[in-house]
Amino acid sequence: MSAKRVTLTFHGGAGGVTGSNFLLAADGTQILIDCGLFQGDASADERNRKPFPYDPKKIAALLVTHAHLDHIGRIPLLAHSGFSGTVYSTPATKDLAEVMFQDSLSLLKEEAKRRGSEPLYTEEDVSRTLALWKTVPYGQGTLLSGGFSFTFRDAGHILGSSMAEILYAGKKIVFSGDLGNSPSPLLSDTEEITDADYLVIESVYGDRNHEHRQERWGRLEDALEDAIRWGGTLLIPVFSIERTQTLLFEMNALIEDGKIPNVPVFIDSPLAYRITEVYRKRIAELNSGVQERMRAGDNIFEFPKLKFTHTPEESRAIEKIGGPKIIIAGSGMSHGGRILRHEARCLPDPKSTLLIIGYQVPGSLGRALQDGAKNAVVSGQKVSVRARVVTLSGYSAHKDSEGLFAFVEHTADTLKKVFVVMGEPKSSLFLVQRIRDYLGIDARAPQNGESVELEF
Repeated sequence: MSAKRVTLTFHGGAGGVTGSNFLLAADGTQILIDCGLFQGDASADERNRKPFPYDPKKIAALLVTHAHLDHIGRIPLLAHSGFSGTVYSTPATKDLAEVMFQDSLSLLKEEAKRRGSEPLYTEEDVSRTLALWKTVPYGQGTLLSGGFSFTFRDAGHILGSSMAEILYAGKKIVFSGDLGNSPSPLLSDTEEITDADYLVIESVYGDRNHEHRQERWGRLEDALEDAIRWGGTLLIPVFSIERTQTLLFEMNALIEDGKIPNVPVFIDSPLAYRITEVYRKRIAELNSGVQERMRAGDNIFEFPKLKFTHTPEESRAIEKIGGPKIIIAGSGMSHGGRILRHEARCLPDPKSTLLIIGYQVPGSLGRALQDGAKNAVVSGQKVSVRARVVTLSGYSAHKDSEGLFAFVEHTADTLKKVFVVMGEPKSSLFLVQRIRDYLGIDARAPQNGESVELEF
């Protein structure tokens, strides 16, 4: 049989963390993996609005690894631009994507109005996208056109997250999506891959490790106790998917065990509420320990003095609540959302604490605060930073450097090449060098727009 010519092109998510968008092509068939937004820096909007560097009309299928906007955020734009193939994901990813698209629409309209431009996409584009969508459970092989087939494997990152395992001409290409920080309080562990020929792997934490889980738990307890003792406000910027639900789960346990006093806790995010409802709906897809607790009568996402705020009026009313309190709000990198108003008010207060529990993209307000900025511009307002800023890296939903290396090591015997993506350059290059040095595998960190030919 003659050799097959297969090309892989990195149209986003290479040379940086966001904008995941990979194109796999062979014999005239083109398959996309993810189509996400660029986020976090001043050039993101411009990059998101550029025409796709391929013809969306020629894409046969789009495989979606999970429902974070840096992986799904440009799919409606793809549909607007002529894509009419099939979108595939797990059922939970579709449920979450519907919620994320509706929330994103509101934000895009506000941003477009502020800039005097048109929104990136419309309600009609979202409807067109969802009409193209099909769901496939973990482990079910699915045929695509042109001799391709795929299977979703559990990535353990957020509810419904998957790795796309693609078969073509007897060889296997695995796109990791984002890999979870297993073991997770809520999710099943990341599945092992042992027989990949090619691997495209994320590297958000490619050059650093997280705190041990018990250390993270203790530091969360300390942060909560300190904020309550000082009588100030504990602000926690969060991503609405997974991070909010994990925090609720662990705070519920701390309160039930009597380890922290019961003070008002506000989830100031309508999006987080809707996402939490999806988690409730799909409780059977969480890990066995969570399901056992639920069967025993423990409502893991509720506890006394917890309040979800929905309207802007309810959000503003939080400021009138005296004494120590905890405010959990989006966005996770402080580049938008309700957290900004709370930060503008609380960052100058030395009794308050900002607790950062997620990755912060360079150029974002969250990254500046994490790096020790003494002054910050929050929603156009210059504020001094006198509040304590604490980072807990163990709450990341991503594997750390050791976890990523171990994931590659499991399939080292079969790998021909590894492409390290979705990380800051220093993180990606560190992981590349470690894979080369310790596993002897051909690894590289491609750049956006780069195209490589795979041997088949």
